[in-house]
Amino acid sequence: MSQLTIKNNQVTEIRIPVPWGYVAGRWYGDDLKQPILALHGWLDNCGSFAKLAPMLVPYRSILCIDLPGHGLSSHLPQGIQYHTMDYVHLITRIMKIYNWDKITLMGHSMGGYTAFYFTSLYPDRVDGLICLDALREISYSRQEIVLSLNYVIEKAVIDTKEKHQILEKIEPRSYTFEECEQCLHEGSLGSVWLENCKYILERNLSRSKINSNRYYISRDSRVKEIRLFVFSEEMNREMAMRICNVSLPLLRFIGEESTFNASKPTEVDEVLKANNPNFSTYTVSGGTHHIHLNNAEEVAKIIIEFLKKYFTHKGKL
Repeated sequence: MSQLTIKNNQVTEIRIPVPWGYVAGRWYGDDLKQPILALHGWLDNCGSFAKLAPMLVPYRSILCIDLPGHGLSSHLPQGIQYHTMDYVHLITRIMKIYNWDKITLMGHSMGGYTAFYFTSLYPDRVDGLICLDALREISYSRQEIVLSLNYVIEKAVIDTKEKHQILEKIEPRSYTFEECEQCLHEGSLGSVWLENCKYILERNLSRSKINSNRYYISRDSRVKEIRLFVFSEEMNREMAMRICNVSLPLLRFIGEESTFNASKPTEVDEVLKANNPNFSTYTVSGGTHHIHLNNAEEVAKIIIEFLKKYFTHKGKL
């Protein structure tokens, strides 16, 4: 498994206390200065920023967290279902813990639309937003919404305490690290390049106690049936307008080769482009959905220019 090393810069493993345990993460750079809060995508963890964050440290500290149920963060109590709106609430909790009045957010995929929805709800508490290959959640038809809710609710009922008590007595199926890399690469439809899988896997795996050369997935299996945001296009437009009303600096990335449905421009992009002079979009040539991991250098250059443009005068750079 990979080792985390950053030359001439500080990186600290942290644990933020929450009522159900803790939120784990990595703080890149000076921990006395307010960082950008970075939120990863579904089933990933803060390791997906392991290549990008060090490149941004000379300009801003970066706090990359493992969302609850992911990476090294605590799982929610048994009987509780994961919902992406809880991650929006988590941002307010972290701001309160660190006593931040305003925050700069960066999110990939699920983390991107989590950051977008937080910003639209509290536009006066955000001073900048960076969205990596997702701006808002995928839109579903009324029929699809009903079927999706039926499915995840039924899965939550099946996921009983008794079932977990049985499973806890038996170690999950284990794999070699190379098998895990191949599984993640193929499972992401090639979005995570094989050589970059290690950055995500190192926080999603635990070493087998039966065979020290094998690993098993240790993130909470319940996040696979997470309940998502369900907003109409009309609601998404309204939330986008709330961001436009404060002319919030917003940088939006698109992976040219991304197969993620929410990657492409939507009605939200239309509203932002027409009404927010501080909205900009950058398409990463040949980039997959995981542009911040596979194309870290190119993405970093654009983010640094964004930070220089909007934050130098605020004394944050």
